[in-house]
Amino acid sequence: MTEIATHTPDDALEMLLSGNQRFVTGSPRHPNQDAARRTETVPAQRPFAVLFGCSDSRLAAEIIFDQGLGDLFVVRTAGHVAGSEVLGSIEYGVSVLDCPLVVVLGHDSCGAIAAAQAAADGGQVPAGFVRDVVERVTPSVLTARAAGRRTEQEILHQHIAHTTDLLLERSRVMAERVADGRLAVAGLSYRLTDGSAQLVTSHGLSRTAAPAR
Repeated sequence: MTEIATHTPDDALEMLLSGNQRFVTGSPRHPNQDAARRTETVPAQRPFAVLFGCSDSRLAAEIIFDQGLGDLFVVRTAGHVAGSEVLGSIEYGVSVLDCPLVVVLGHDSCGAIAAAQAAADGGQVPAGFVRDVVERVTPSVLTARAAGRRTEQEILHQHIAHTTDLLLERSRVMAERVADGRLAVAGLSYRLTDGSAQLVTSHGLSRTAAPAR
């Protein structure tokens, strides 16, 4: 079984990105997806990363990062909006399961971002609880536009960065672990067309985000 104590935050990110590259090139290994792994993980789980992503059906985390049972602790909401339940779930992965990495995963053609842009332009705001999702995404849209960033990619990256910052602002557990080097919080942007995930922002990693493409 994977030993989390041996993984640094950078190790964990490299495992994710390597798996994503296998997915992109059509050569996945499908690790840890057999009966032996199922049996092995019955006593306890030892995931190497918390994956907080959008609920979009095209972002199945274990598939796009070529991982298996017990590898990722996954939390998903529409537009990766973070309320108290989300923060508690992520903190569980960090403080109880001792994951060294939290990833915020956004993607292009995000319905929540599109709805927030439409609302910011004076369009109709959705009814019901969908309205709450849109209202939580709208600040990212407004911040990006105020800075002159208006393309879909720029607004997406702004929202991913906003979410990663929010996690550290609201969670002392995560902030303290990042400060002492036990945790990194990274934002990845996923492209639906080719299946690739790009690092766009991070706290606590030794590597830096790639330029926007």
